[in-house]
Amino acid sequence: SEKRPAPPVAVAYAMTADIHRHFIRTARGISAPLHAAIAQVGRVSLPPRRGRTLAWFLCRVIVGQQLSTSAARSIWARIEAAVDTHRSTIPEFFIDRNKRTLRRCGLSRAKAKALVAIREAQEGGALSTRRLRGLGHVERSEHLQEIWGIGQWTADMTSIFYFGDLDVWPEGDISVRNTFLRLTGKRSRTTALKMASSFAPYRSFLALYMWQILDGPRKTQKRKPLNQKRPV
Repeated sequence: SEKRPAPPVAVAYAMTADIHRHFIRTARGISAPLHAAIAQVGRVSLPPRRGRTLAWFLCRVIVGQQLSTSAARSIWARIEAAVDTHRSTIPEFFIDRNKRTLRRCGLSRAKAKALVAIREAQEGGALSTRRLRGLGHVERSEHLQEIWGIGQWTADMTSIFYFGDLDVWPEGDISVRNTFLRLTGKRSRTTALKMASSFAPYRSFLALYMWQILDGPRKTQKRKPLNQKRPV
């Protein structure tokens, strides 16, 4: 049988023209609606990571898992105000005696506990960015999920948006999964997972496409899927 050429290599966080062509060819072989949707969106890129610590990022993801984006932003703004009032920083402010303050900001008891656990993990050396960057997504996810309150979805978002891992398929993200199933015309999650693997090693870009398609045009760079309501 004819040997298929290896997929092109990604550079930094940007989707190159070669990778985009690879996506177009792969999508064409899966379904017409998927091909048309990806072609219409054009090239996508992972947003640049701001100069924040991993602990800060994890805390923001946890807080972002609310019923709505506006609710998440309001709660986070109240938390930041409380931190500033106490002349503290994130995550240093997240200690047991401040849980009541976090609850008044709008956090659930479980999420407040998760923020404390993240702070403890940082202080214990469990959030070494250098070490975690050297791990693959599976190993990194297993490590992060040892922290109380962090689940697979949070680990997926961290690999994609903090570490810039280009080959993460957040199968547990309802928006991503349902959009992909709709465009491929499939109902089986197992079949969809197999189809998604056709886009490896750039499945993070595939997830970005699904979020963009769900949101509609002109929102690629604005989408930050940190407000899904799901177990952390």
